Parts: sequence; C-alpha cells; structure tokens
Amino acid sequence: MIVRQFISWIRTAPAGERAEATRALARAWLISDLSHDDRVAAEGALLMLLDDPSPLVRQAMAEAFAWSAEAPAAIVRALSADQPTVALPVLEHSPLLIDADLVDIVATGNDEVQCAIARRIALATSVCAAIAEVGCAAAALELIENPYAELAPFSWDRIVERHGHLAAIREAMLVLEDLPAATRAALVAKLSETLAQFVVARNWLSADRAGRMATEARDRSTMNIAARSRGDDMQGLVRHLRVTGQLTAGLILRALLSNNLELFDAALAELSDLPLARVSALLHDRRGSSLHALLRRAGLPEGTFAAFQVALEACHENGFVDTDEGAARLRRRMVERVLTHCETDRGATEPLLILLRRFATESAREEARLFCDELVADEAIVPVYDDLIAA
Repeated sequence: MIVRQFISWIRTAPAGERAEATRALARAWLISDLSHDDRVAAEGALLMLLDDPSPLVRQAMAEAFAWSAEAPAAIVRALSADQPTVALPVLEHSPLLIDADLVDIVATGNDEVQCAIARRIALATSVCAAIAEVGCAAAALELIENPYAELAPFSWDRIVERHGHLAAIREAMLVLEDLPAATRAALVAKLSETLAQFVVARNWLSADRAGRMATEARDRSTMNIAARSRGDDMQGLVRHLRVTGQLTAGLILRALLSNNLELFDAALAELSDLPLARVSALLHDRRGSSLHALLRRAGLPEGTFAAFQVALEACHENGFVDTDEGAARLRRRMVERVLTHCETDRGATEPLLILLRRFATESAREEARLFCDELVADEAIVPVYDDLIAA
C-alpha cells in the first residue's frame, strides 16, 4: 500500500523531492523488514525510477546501492551504464559488478569511468590488463597508485609503452619497491628517449650526440637496477634487455668492469642459450679457451674477447663486491688495466678503444666524486669530536 502511494505521488513531485524519496525507498529496501509483496513492489518502483528524466533521482539510487552486496543486481547493472555522474559510485564500489562487466565498461567508458574502475578494491588481473591496454593516462595513474590492484608483468610493460613518456606515470611507478626490474629498465629507456628528443628539438645538441648521451645514461641506470636485482628478477631484466636490443657487448663489458658477475653470467646465459649454472662454471674456469668459446656462442665480436679476458682475470683477483652500490659503478683500476692491454693489442678495434676510454673517464670522475664526498663527511665529523672532547 505504501509503495502504491509512493508511485502515485512521485509522478508529480519536483525532482529534488523525488531524489530524496528515492534514496529513502532504496535504503528501506536494503535495511527494512519489508514483506515479500512490499519488497517486490519496491523493486518495481525502483526499476521504474531508472527512467526518471532527472539524473538526481538515479544518482540518489546509485549512492544508496553502491556499497551493498544485497542491492538488486539488475538495478546496479543499469546504473553502471548510466551517465558518469550517476554511474561513478557504482563503478568504484559495487561488489555486484563482475570482472567481465568491468572489462567491457573500461573498453567503452570515458576517462572518468575508467578512473573510477581503476580505484576499486581487489581489482582483478583481467581488469587491470584492460585498463593498461586501453585506459587513459589518468586511469593508468590511478591503477599504479591502487595498492589493491593485481597487475601482471605485461600490464606494467604496456603502461610504460603507452604512458611512460609522462613524468607523473614514471614517478608513481619508480617509487614502488616491488616493481619488476625489467619494467624499471623500460621506464629508464623511455625517459632517456624523451630527454633526447627534447634537447634535439631545442637545438641544444645534435641528434647523434644526444642519442649517445641518452644511451650512456640508460646503461648507467641499467647497472643501478641490475645491482639490486636477484634471481628471477635478474632473469626478467636480462630477457627484456635482449628483446629491446640493449644487451650489447658494451653493456656486458660494463657489467664485468663494474664487478657485477651476476649480471655478466645472466647475460651470457641468455645470449648463449645455456643454463646459468653451466655458464657460471665455464666463467670460473681460468682457461681462456672456455671464456672465448662462451663469448663466441653468445655472438659477441671477437675483437672484444681480449678485453673480456683481462677484465674477468681482474675480477677473480679483486674478489666480489659485497654492496649494491659497489656493483653499480665502474672500477677504475679494472678499466685502466683493460684499456692498457687493449691499446697494445693489435686485435682491439677502434670502437672498443673509444668505449674503454669513455669508461676510463667516467670511472675517474666517479672516483673523484666519491673522494670529495668522503672529505666533506670527514670535515662534518671533526667538529663533533671537538665538541665531545671539550665537554
């Protein structure tokens, strides 16, 4: 009886009053102890109100039903397909929308709709993949910042590919501690490419020089990423570097001259298609023939074999680094030792010598910077000691 009177009244009531009455009816449907007949009548009235010309009415219904798992499923699905001002609460919160519904809505919805879905709690891998594939940059950013989203590695890569040129996307991703190393490397490559294009467009550098500087910066960043990668994460990084054409002889030599044998081993295992354990065993064999055979199988230029041989001997003599920072930078004495050998080796090519000279300059500058940092740190400690003695 009450519902029948409600239906009669609402036909002529103003929009604002209709909205408040609809909100009350929706709450009553959820929490009141209605009889079966009244519940059926109330649901019929709410279904009728889906055709109300005022969005205020449908918005009131959406706000009442958005968080409830007991709401009428047909009404929730209808509200999710309404205009954004009505649909957003349902899209962001309703537990009644299944993953297939959300994937379809992502594909057809506007930016606001995609962002609302990206903010959902317990967002499934399939929905994350849809947002990564077709979502706008704002939705991708919401997805990155959503701690409940389950992103597969390929979804991370797709976001980098589509939106990695945007600073907000890069910054949001790089602060994530569990971001795959391969994705970090892809972000670095995207940033290097963006910066190179920027300076060339401003006529600050030639395209060739900007490209070389971007490559060197990318390789240094890759070493920093590799120094903090282990196990499967390292394997994924090396595989990414190979697929993107970054796993070059120069990068592998940089890894060895940085004393990062884990990256060096993984790179040769990837290029030679041999098990990592087998590669490690061959590299610990001090005979040069084993190393040369492995380098040849990996497809590296023969003109670099002598440099790899001398660098590996230096690694064995110096021992392994025990910090991530130590495995991320070139070792000056190793670089100079390899350069000195190659300058007297007739088999060394000019590109190799140019690369080694760049490594020598870089390692010397890095060593000088570290030395100055240590001096400054010592100067800061001395006054503290003096104050303690005076006290």
